[in-house]
Amino acid sequence: MQTASLTFYSFPLSGHAHRVALMLSLLNVPHRQVEVDLRQGEQKRPEYLAMNAFGQVPVIDDNGVVIADSTAILVYLAKRYGDASWLPADPAGAAQVQRWLSVASGPLASGPATARLITVFGAPYDVETTLARAHALLAVMDSELSTRAFLAGETLTIADVACYAYVAHAPEGNVSLAAYPHIRAWLERIESLPRFVPMPSSAAGLLAA
Repeated sequence: MQTASLTFYSFPLSGHAHRVALMLSLLNVPHRQVEVDLRQGEQKRPEYLAMNAFGQVPVIDDNGVVIADSTAILVYLAKRYGDASWLPADPAGAAQVQRWLSVASGPLASGPATARLITVFGAPYDVETTLARAHALLAVMDSELSTRAFLAGETLTIADVACYAYVAHAPEGNVSLAAYPHIRAWLERIESLPRFVPMPSSAAGLLAA
């Protein structure tokens, strides 16, 4: 076990931050967590912008090595604290993982993640277009998960960590998972992992009281 020299700057309701929280827990990396109050604009203060000029969470400071962007952090943690299963070294395996990291930053961000932004944070996006994007992605994901246990193959990788939170919390954005049995089974596999940590739920969308 490594010495607790890593600081993790987070926000509890951020799926991007949860990616890092989950990875740190799965790898059992000791760390100190600092909550950045996005509602109060702490991410735009000069001291925070010095770590991430985009003014976003998450950020990690691993004993002076500062990494911003959730997928970049996942790559760093996999290389620094994990074994080769998290991010395969072979070209085909690495490409499969990268494909889903790109999905996490593209269709997942513009679909389920944006749908949740609308309902949880009141973001001014077009609902109909966003929901269509979300279900188009989930249909592809469900089909591919019908043939394998995890997104990039039969082994858990950072691809699964990158995609988990916004899929699991899609119902908060009025995106039902009822039609996607293979996705639901994939979520259950992740949630049954030792040291799995959930992201707090919001009473929004399909989860509204």
